[in-house]
Formats: sequence, structure tokens, C-alpha cells
Amino acid sequence: MTFTGKATYSAGAGLPEIAEDVSDIIGIVSPFETPLLAHLGDPRRAAMGTVHEWVEDSLLSNTDAINQTVFTPDETSETSVTVDNGSVFQVGDQIRVDGSKEVMFVTAIALDTLTVVRGYGATTPEMLADNQALTVIGNAALEGSDKPETKFTNRVRKQNYTQIFTAGVEVSGSQLAAQSIGIDDELDFQMQERLRELLRDLENSVINGVAPTANQQGSDTVRRTMAGMMGLIQSNQFVPNFGPMPPGAGFDENLLNEPLLNAAIREIWNNSSGVVDTIVVNGGQKRQINGFIGDTRAYSPSDTNFVDQVSTYASDFGVARVVLSRWVPEDAVLLLDSSRVDVLPLAGRSFHFKRLSSTGDSEVGQVIGEYTLEFRNEQAHGALTGLAMPA
Repeated sequence: MTFTGKATYSAGAGLPEIAEDVSDIIGIVSPFETPLLAHLGDPRRAAMGTVHEWVEDSLLSNTDAINQTVFTPDETSETSVTVDNGSVFQVGDQIRVDGSKEVMFVTAIALDTLTVVRGYGATTPEMLADNQALTVIGNAALEGSDKPETKFTNRVRKQNYTQIFTAGVEVSGSQLAAQSIGIDDELDFQMQERLRELLRDLENSVINGVAPTANQQGSDTVRRTMAGMMGLIQSNQFVPNFGPMPPGAGFDENLLNEPLLNAAIREIWNNSSGVVDTIVVNGGQKRQINGFIGDTRAYSPSDTNFVDQVSTYASDFGVARVVLSRWVPEDAVLLLDSSRVDVLPLAGRSFHFKRLSSTGDSEVGQVIGEYTLEFRNEQAHGALTGLAMPA
């Protein structure tokens, strides 16, 4: 039989008799996560000035290269070898050409020309060629001899600049007094929203920020900006055709693959004492890394979960956590030694809320923070760029 009693649908236009049913949970759909900052953690110290400096040093080099295009007809008997930088070597050095088993012994040095004993210690002399890399195995001193020529390196100051991140907050007196859905304090809620936005921008700036070319410390008309990782990495910038490629055809050399990633990490290991422990990628390149295990993935009949992700990449040159950050450029992969990276606040200028005097019926303030990136020994980090986006 038809219902003839009181019902919600008969409550009148706009349902004026029915109380509003609004969830007290406010959803935020905009991306604001900062996985790289979370991975790096809080720094142990603060920057003490708007120009933040640190000191770097390096050991004396033990590598060089042959700089000679003309050799004697029998290159295996050539005893005079010209190199790029003769100051790397000392009389008494045992040296080896990379890829060769022959050891040569340095008996005299004239500027950039070495006089050597070929096939030292009964090793077999091999052919020499221009641009071949040379490595000093070690130096043998004479017993009772005077000290050798003093050599040393000069320490270098590196720097970055602090950048001010700020956002205004203002809430009317009426809004503060009114009961809002889902929150107890409108001013506090607005502060939290602006803080999320500024943290998002801080991570983006740490990765992609660029310092101005002139007046970098800023002025009343020039805004001070920090240099980010993508611009600071200079020594180890790799492109897709770098390193060994897997044998055979049927692959796109512009796509990230495991041999390419491993070769880049190996090159960083060759060039420095850095150990890559962090790989930072966006969504597309993360899918490529996940695909490394595609051919080896196995499941038992009882498995009910499908797992298709790589969170840690273990190579011969270090174990690296894979961090997914949407702010890394789509064609890039960052390779970091996180022990040499800090995101520092200027002393007393971590993110905080500063109340300001109001000229009307409102509460006014700003969320403000000032930070810089300390990126030590850029040779210990690297970046793969120019990668294609996977389909």
C-alpha cells in the first residue's frame, strides 16, 4: 500500500526541516607530500648567514692520461711517455695503463714527459695509445733518501644562498567566531594549509631551484633564491647512451634500464668516495625501475597480493633507497649520497607563524621560513637526464 505519512521528500522545497549532514573531515586533493625532505631528515645544525658556505678538500690525484699520438715503431718498447699532467707523478712510481696488465716504472720526469722502464717486474709490455688512462699504483722511496717534493691540495669554499618562503594568513573576526565544519580553529587551519604549500615548494626548490646570475645575495629589489640539485650537479651528468647497453636489439636506448643505472652509479664510485644511497625519481622513471624485476618476478599459488615495485636498489657500488618525488623532472634520475646533503634553516628561521598587527576586524599573520641547500662534494652525486618517458 502507498505510504501517506511524513517523509523527508515531503519536507518542502530545499528540505528546510532537515538538518544538514556534512562530514567533519576535510579532504585535500592537491599534492603536498615531501618524500625527499622526509628521507633526508632534520639537519643537525642551522645556517648562520644568508650566504651559507662550507669547505671541501680532495686528495692528490693518482690518475692521469697519455697525451701522445706518435710512438716508436714498436710501441711496446717506447720508454718516453708524454702525459696530460706530469705533476701527478714522482720518480719511483709504479704505473699501469687501465685495461693493461703491464706495469711501468718511472725513472725520470721532465715537465709532462715520463721516462719509464717497460714491462717492470717481468710484466709483459703492451701497446700504448693516446688518451689511455694511467693509474699510479704506488711510489717506492730509496732507503735513507731525503723527503720528496712537498705536494698538497688547497681547500675550496663552496656556497649557496638562503631563500625566504612565506605566505600570508588573514581570517575575519566573524569567521573566527562562527562554527566551521570539520575544524575548531580557522586561523590554525589556514596556517597548516599554508605550511603544507611552503614545504611542497621547499622540496621543489631543493631539486630544481636556480640562483640568480647577478646579485645573488639579493637586495630590496632582487629576491634571493637557492641553487638546487639539478643545477649543482656538474661532474656526473649522464645521458642515455652512457655506459654499457644490454646485448641484442629490441630496446629503446632512451629508456632507463638497469645496465645504464648501474653504469652511472659505478662512474660516481670511480670518480669519488661517494656511495649512492638515494635514487630520486618521478612516477614515470619509477615505473621503469620497477620493470627491472619484471622477468624475475615469481609467485606461488597461495599468493593473493601482486607486488610490482622496487623500493631498494642494491648494486655492487652501494645499496640505494628509491624515493618517489613528483618534483624531479620527467626525463631525469637523481643519484645522491645523502650523507653529503642537508637542507638547513637559517638560525631561528625554521617555518613558524608570525602574528602581525591587524588594522581591522581580523587576525593577521604570515607563515615564514628561510632555508638553503648544503650540497657537499658534488662529484659524489650524479644525474641521468634526457631519458624518454615510458609508455
